Amino acid sequence: MQTTQLPSIDVDTVAALAEAADPTVVLLDVREDEEWRFGHAPTAVHLPMSTLQQRVGEIDRSKRILCICRSGNRSAQVTAYLIRHGFDAVNMSGGMSTWASFGHPLVTYDGRPGTVI
Repeated sequence: MQTTQLPSIDVDTVAALAEAADPTVVLLDVREDEEWRFGHAPTAVHLPMSTLQQRVGEIDRSKRILCICRSGNRSAQVTAYLIRHGFDAVNMSGGMSTWASFGHPLVTYDGRPGTVI
């Protein structure tokens, strides 16, 4: 499956699902550790793309996985990988850069206001 054919979801929809604490979805942030530490969606789960193959078993197959990165490129690759492995996964269009520009909340690793790097 090419990344241009992947299912996607817009930032505002993801933010609404996160704010509502929708138990049927997981916001999976696939950015690297430093990016995560500087700022992420408050309810996101961190699993760096570089560790995906070793840690895929940690992802809950019973939920829809909303894949997130800085711009949407890495998360598109992760979405394609997860779909090939039987997950219900979608890519968040625009990534955390768009998330931040739309004014959605960002927190650092220790809960302070965050930023996207």
